[in-house]
Amino acid sequence: MNKDKQNEMEDELLSEYDFQQLEGGVKGKYVERYRAGTNLVLLDPDIAQAFPNDQAVNEALRMLIEIAQRQQSNTKMTRTE
Repeated sequence: MNKDKQNEMEDELLSEYDFQQLEGGVKGKYVERYRAGTNLVLLDPDIAQAFPNDQAVNEALRMLIEIAQRQQSNTKMTRTE
């Protein structure tokens, strides 16, 4: 990178921004939420109608996992017999 390009990038922030005068900002305010690994999923409208809240979605997915695990273990038992 040549010096002109480097100086241009360094000067992008306007000199009138004085971050020491800003009030109310808290460093790391959302770090715990970020570390918790929040997952957001956008549901299609027809699916969203079937599930009134996140608890309903979680229950349905847990049931689906349980069914899949049962099916998988039944398949393994059938093969070994």
